[in-house]
Amino acid sequence: MENLLSNISSQAKNCGCGNKHFEISIEKIVVNNNALQDSVRYLKEKSFTNIVMVVDDITYEAAGRTLSNLLNETNIHTEICFIEPDELNDVVANEESIVQLLLDVPESAQVLLAVGAGTIHDITRIVSYKMRLPFISVPTAPSVDGFNSMGAPLVIKGVKSTYQTQAPIAVFADLPILMKAPKMMIAAGFGDMLGKSTSLADWRFSHLIGGEPFCPLVYSITKDALVSCVDNHEKISSGTEEGVTALTKSLIQSGLAMLVMGQSHPASGAEHHLSHFWEMDFIRNNKPQVLHGAKVSISCYLIADFYKNHVKEAIDNLSSNNQNIHDPIVKKVIDNKGIILEIIEDIPNSTSLREMVETLGGVTDPNELGISEGLLKTSFREAHLIRDRFTLLKFNNEFLLH
Repeated sequence: MENLLSNISSQAKNCGCGNKHFEISIEKIVVNNNALQDSVRYLKEKSFTNIVMVVDDITYEAAGRTLSNLLNETNIHTEICFIEPDELNDVVANEESIVQLLLDVPESAQVLLAVGAGTIHDITRIVSYKMRLPFISVPTAPSVDGFNSMGAPLVIKGVKSTYQTQAPIAVFADLPILMKAPKMMIAAGFGDMLGKSTSLADWRFSHLIGGEPFCPLVYSITKDALVSCVDNHEKISSGTEEGVTALTKSLIQSGLAMLVMGQSHPASGAEHHLSHFWEMDFIRNNKPQVLHGAKVSISCYLIADFYKNHVKEAIDNLSSNNQNIHDPIVKKVIDNKGIILEIIEDIPNSTSLREMVETLGGVTDPNELGISEGLLKTSFREAHLIRDRFTLLKFNNEFLLH
């Protein structure tokens, strides 16, 4: 991973796409069988003597207890903050959790350790950023691609929004711990990566038609991570060290791509907008939360099917006789029809996407996650409104349906 980190940093500095690229502030990425021990050595090398470890009850047992014992053998003073679950026993990256951590971090703290999956990282990321403290990532499951990004998806007043904060200064992914993660979390990580199948298509479209920023280098980094993940899906399904390593590295590589771009365009399109829409509905209706990657697994193949069957046909049939022909956006789509149809054609078949998730034991039926038919229909009509991005779903809803 050190070579990958230096290579991407070097390429980003020399990229000629014209966009502002953010400097990668991550000093070290470790993915091996002794990452916890390596993290302690790193803390000593950095001369940190007062740290706060952020965990929940589950992630403490997965890695926090062992890491705490290792730290107790040093002169590093460690405070442990257990993020409290809500009334549904869910740990959520919301106002309550953020305030809890803010209040628990003493003035003497020099660095925060996020020991957990995506939610623990999001809470730690925003608090460390606001307190102007560095943080270190210690994943306990290969479940999301945001461990090393600067984006923190937070639920504030019931609305999920991504806040650009800061990346960790180091990542320590311990393979024995990741391999012990529940199978549903490994499937969720694979699903989060699979979502790039549609997010990359949305990104190309939003750049072509909406003029949104685009970087061929970042696109390539994300696409390579996706391809590596798909190529290794059988090994990932088997839970082998090679498979979990491949998944973890793909997730980290996707995070680096977002970090360079400074935003989540390459990794988050309409499939993520559906997922966020469903999550907000769950919150409003006081329903237990579902793993982010599990929702993306479903939204990805649904969006792929919608784009390849409905949107593709609708765009193919656009002509100068269209009632919206005088709209500059519609005219631009007609003028670039060939490229857009090629973008949609490049999206993998929805059946193959669904089958790969099933192979990993992931959920592919929306009803199994509590996503009703009514919610599904509403999300296809309204999910594009929760983000200011010109996805194919947004174009369909705002131009093809009128």
